[in-house]
Amino acid sequence: MPERDIPIRDDVIRLGQLLKLAGVADSGAEARELLEAGGVRVNDEPEARRGRQLVRGDVVDAAGERLRVS
Repeated sequence: MPERDIPIRDDVIRLGQLLKLAGVADSGAEARELLEAGGVRVNDEPEARRGRQLVRGDVVDAAGERLRVS
């Protein structure tokens, strides 16, 4: 699956914010549901914390998309 770069302004971004920024989730509630369902992986590890801090280079798999923080 091809990676899609998601540029961020600051040094870190929370996982829930990234999912919304990338258009994978329309709201924080939708992001939470996706995480609770076990549908999100960060750097090939399952992740359920919406507040997980991500930095440039991290790769998120969610909803059939592969997103790289850039």
